[in-house]
Order: sequence, then C-alpha cells, then structure tokens
Amino acid sequence: MSRLRFGTFLAPFHAPGQNPTLALQRDLDLVSHLDALGYDEAWIGEHHSAGSEIIASPEIFIAAAAERTRNIRLGTGVTSISYHNPLWVADRMVMLDHLTRGRTMLGVGPGSLPTDSAMIGLNPTDTRELLEANLDIITRLLRGETVTQQTRTHNLIDAQLQLRPYTDPCFELAVAAVASPTGPRMAGRFGAGLLSIGATLTQDGFDALAHHWSVVEERAAHFGQPTPDRSGWRLVGLMHIAETKEQAYRDVEYGIEQWFNYFQKVAAFPQMDVGGSADIKGMIDFINEAGIGAIGTVEDAKAQVRRLAEQSGGFGAFLLLGHEWANREATRKSFELIAQHVFPEFQDQAAGTRSAAARATDTREAHAKTQLDAVDVMTKRYEQEKSGSA
Repeated sequence: MSRLRFGTFLAPFHAPGQNPTLALQRDLDLVSHLDALGYDEAWIGEHHSAGSEIIASPEIFIAAAAERTRNIRLGTGVTSISYHNPLWVADRMVMLDHLTRGRTMLGVGPGSLPTDSAMIGLNPTDTRELLEANLDIITRLLRGETVTQQTRTHNLIDAQLQLRPYTDPCFELAVAAVASPTGPRMAGRFGAGLLSIGATLTQDGFDALAHHWSVVEERAAHFGQPTPDRSGWRLVGLMHIAETKEQAYRDVEYGIEQWFNYFQKVAAFPQMDVGGSADIKGMIDFINEAGIGAIGTVEDAKAQVRRLAEQSGGFGAFLLLGHEWANREATRKSFELIAQHVFPEFQDQAAGTRSAAARATDTREAHAKTQLDAVDVMTKRYEQEKSGSA
C-alpha cells in the first residue's frame, strides 16, 4: 500500500438541543486543527432533518473552512444530488474549486435520511434512481458539454457551465457506498473515486470491501474508463484514541450513548445498524469486539487500519468519522495522537527514524569510546601547550 492519506468524514453529529452556532464553530475549529496536524482531507455532509447532522450546505461550510486553512483538501461528503438541479450542483462546485484554488472535491450520494427526501416529495427509491441520472448530467457539464435533458425533477435546455474548473481537467469526484454494489457500480461507470461510508459501521460493509472494488474495476472496464486507481478509494471508520485504554473509555462516556441512540432510535437509516447493548460499556465493547472501530490506544488504531488494508486489498485514504463521543479537548487530542503516532506507520516515515536509532544503538559503545579518546587527546594536547608556553 502506497502512502496512506488520513482525513475526516464530518456529518457532523451533534446532540439535539445545544447551541447550533457553537456546534458549527466547533466543526470549523476541528477542520482548522486537522489542517495544522497535517491531515489530508475533510469531507462535509449535507442533511436537513433529524436534529443531529446540522450542516445543510457542505459547499457553504467548505467556503468558510477554506478561509481558515492552508493545505487540507475539502470535499462534499456528500452532496445529495438527487435533491438538486444538477446544473447548479456543477456550477457551485466549479465556483468552489476556484475559491479554494483546487482544494475542493465533489462527493455524491442519494441522500441518507428519508426524513430529508420526504419533505420534497421523494422516497429512497426515487433518490437512487435520480442519483445516476443527475451524476451523468454533472459529469457531462464538467466536460464542457451542452446538455438538454428532462429528469423527473428538472428540465435542462441547452445547459452549460460558464466557467471551467480551476483544477485541470476537473476536481475529483467520488461516489458514496454502504453495503450494496450501487455506489461501486457508479464509481466504475463514471471514473469516480469511492467513499465507503459503511466500511466499518456494519459487518456487511466490512465483508463487502473487496467485492466493492471488484465491482468498480469491472464497471470501469465495461464503460471504457481507465483502470481505477486504489488511491481514489476512501474508507470511513470509527476511532477514539487516548494515551491509555482506560482514559479512552472514560473519554467516550461523554457522548457515545447519544451517538448510538441517534442511529438506533432517530435516524431511519437501517444500513447503519450499529447494534450494541444498552449500557455504555456494552457500546464500547461492541465497537471494539465487533471490529467496527477502535476505542483505545494508538496501537489499537494501527491494528484497525492494518485490518482494513488486509480485508480490502489496499485503499488510498482512511477517513475518521467525525463524532462527539468525547468532549472537545479529548476529541482534538485523539486526532493529535493519531497524527503523531499512526500516520508514520502508513506513510513510510516510521522506519527511517527507527532504523537510525537502531544503528546508533548498535554502534554506541564504539562511538562513545572514540568520543572519550578525543577528549583525552585534546586534554593531553592542552597540557603540552601549557608546558611549552611555560
């Protein structure tokens, strides 16, 4: 596996009832923190209901985050393109590509919350059917084509973009996937990357990893696309890391129960059945023992990434699902520990310093003797100089 990138997939998840202004500010501050730590990517979600995932426009959030950061790439994770006029989706993303000087990425999906689509008269079957039609239109527009097409929700007449993307030839596109082959199939057809959101959230998602990439490759070949590059495959996973396992367990007592409750009782999103028992210890044990994440130390985090690499056959980026299992300080510390100790293991940086330390250790005795000999020589030389001057 080549240099693995790290990032976050920020839905986000906030407990209902708290100050939304401050919650959004925390999200912006987190992206700035990740930029300073050297994280590669941040993907921002779009949701309109259910009270926890409160970013309605990832594009607006990205524009604000771009002004606070320097290097981190910023993607929509995802834009629910079934809800939108595909012309305006493409147009907004081109503008964002210019504003960020090429740091933007477009992630697409059908929309995960049925309570979102219901408000505009669509059901989950409708959104999945619209997804492919709208992505086809978006990719054609981004190639510079003029599009005339009637969809179920919009009518385009000689539609075209007035700006070309800042990125040549275009910013990166990625399609979301949970457990079914729908996302991988579309990624292959359109030559897009793959966002495996269900990679570790469900056993089905984990089991489907290797199969998903096979689907991407098969569909790419069928539609005459270039051979897909695994660097465009991103796996989303769960972690909270502290300096000790006991500290990590204490940290997540802050908010893990609310997160489980959201998926089990609020969000009508059965593909993300996180399971687990009713008490906090059972929730922690479920995350660790079911293999869907890591609550513990940096060694636990490393083991989880290795496990995903083995199961998938290799991927390009590991995205930490943003959550508030712990308070702000412990959450930021978790990201910092991962950057400090996990990144080097998968970015070909750990071996060099360890090898240098081992060489120095192996030769220390001999080098120490030469140092002492040098001190002795210079001391005697000084004594000789004193004797000569006297």
